[in-house]
Amino acid sequence: MPDPSAAAQPAVHVLHDNPEWLPPFRRAFEAEGVPLVEWPLGTGTLDLDAEPPRGVIWSRLSASSHTRGAPLAKDAARSVTAWAHSWGRRVVNGQPIADLEVSKILQHAALRRAGFDVPRTLAVFGREGLVEAAQGFEAPFLTKHNQGGKGLGVRRFDDHESFAAYVRGADFEEAADGITLLQELLVSEEPAITRAEFVGGEFVYAVRVDTSQGGFELCPAEACALPSSEPMFRLRPEVTAEDPLIRRFAALLAELGIEIAGVEYMRTVDGRTVPYDINTNTNYNPEVEDALEVSAARRIARWLGALLQAEEPVDAALPSGSSTPV
Repeated sequence: MPDPSAAAQPAVHVLHDNPEWLPPFRRAFEAEGVPLVEWPLGTGTLDLDAEPPRGVIWSRLSASSHTRGAPLAKDAARSVTAWAHSWGRRVVNGQPIADLEVSKILQHAALRRAGFDVPRTLAVFGREGLVEAAQGFEAPFLTKHNQGGKGLGVRRFDDHESFAAYVRGADFEEAADGITLLQELLVSEEPAITRAEFVGGEFVYAVRVDTSQGGFELCPAEACALPSSEPMFRLRPEVTAEDPLIRRFAALLAELGIEIAGVEYMRTVDGRTVPYDINTNTNYNPEVEDALEVSAARRIARWLGALLQAEEPVDAALPSGSSTPV
């Protein structure tokens, strides 16, 4: 964790647990002339009596941080954002949103409370009881990790016998927080899901994510790209900010205080529209971004840059470019 005093000039301080996801944002912030300071999560110390660095604190905590050698990232994000907020700093996607990012239970509860159709889900705490709990689901069904991301723990089971063998076997995948979700299998009307992106609480665009290959890891970032003859991510221009579903998503994000996010949903063969994931560590597909006049990454840089200017006196000069504290 960097020394806050290392950045004397006001900047956007990005809390993160994966430097491989940052290059598009570094380029966007440099292009917009907004200073970006990187703040790796999960190591170092935090002086709670020291004043935070000047500027805006932006959390990009990811639910899968523990898979990249940063098991303490979620606690660090909660701590840093709460500390910065207590000093009056402008925080984007702070402590309550960090809690939601790492818990599909909290996401499910928020969506259900807002009146959305959500998948039937059971949360099982610990390994014991999983086999018995699964008897309440007709096969096929899914498992997921409550602290997910990267498709962690997402498996399809076509019968209860194979699930029981998995739970009792050596290949069972323990969830980071010990909570496994059992969930009904939803069948999409097409081999794809939709991801709606929001920046500053406003809709930016929606993408179609191809799921025809059968995988559950749908990361759009350039660092996640796999060789393919067909693009996995395509813009959905027919989805607009005036779409009633998009307006409902925007209202929910505003209620939750989430300012940057991607919401994933599907339309099922039996006529349901089901949102199932609120991703506050949203990444963007480079092919989609390159086809836009203003990319989502540039929109983030502009929006955070405006917040940064609003936080500083009018006569304060902001340096351009990005830097990494030592």
